[in-house]
Amino acid sequence: MNLNYLESRSFYIIKEADKRFNKIGVLWSMGKDSTAVLYLIRKLFEGEIPYDVINIDNGIDFPESYRFRDLIKDMWNIKLVIAKSKIKKEISGFACCGSNKTEALKEILKKNRYDALIVSIRRDEHGIRAKESYFSKRDASMRWNYKEPRLELFGNFIVDNLKEGHYRVHPLLDWSELDVWRYIKREKIPVNPLYFSKDGYRYRSLGCTHCTVPVRSDADSIDKIIYELKHTKTEERGGRDQDKEKEYIMQRLRAMGYM
Repeated sequence: MNLNYLESRSFYIIKEADKRFNKIGVLWSMGKDSTAVLYLIRKLFEGEIPYDVINIDNGIDFPESYRFRDLIKDMWNIKLVIAKSKIKKEISGFACCGSNKTEALKEILKKNRYDALIVSIRRDEHGIRAKESYFSKRDASMRWNYKEPRLELFGNFIVDNLKEGHYRVHPLLDWSELDVWRYIKREKIPVNPLYFSKDGYRYRSLGCTHCTVPVRSDADSIDKIIYELKHTKTEERGGRDQDKEKEYIMQRLRAMGYM
């Protein structure tokens, strides 16, 4: 899709969120998509990111990811809020990155009273995420009613006045993986070095060290990644263990508030 159109669409969604909500947080996983969202916000607000940037940390991310977090925090003058996630048994079987991260997010929402979270999910990532809307309502327990999708025709976003709960705002919903990489190239956005091939492997999607594995690839530059994506039939999140589970598990996690 045309990058100028996608960028302007994302700007519009972020501006609408800025008008409608009192306190916004931005979820940042340190991956390419959430970093692109930070860049979009920074570009829209002329070099500033006026919101808290929330990183949910289970303590076992890759060293490269932590170094990248520190680099971007200083480079872009980010107000970083770290939500500590516990590692313990939970519904999906992935104690590192399943519903435990949702619990950490719930605690930081309660503490800081955010009424909206900007999240970098895309519809093409997973069948459950394809059901999402640009402005997605969550109740006080962070639950999402995926059985009743909200129609958002012609930019008419439905945002109710909430006494409790919050909204998820999705500025990248229409983007594809290829669109994100083309935008990263055009705008020269810094990305985690783990995305680039080393010894014939690279990480196409990034989680933590316990549930993410690299995929075979010789793409050691953005141009090569773009070329690879134009020809591959492998799913983007094939290296993320929780995405290999039966779809109803991801559906339950998403309904409970998982990103």
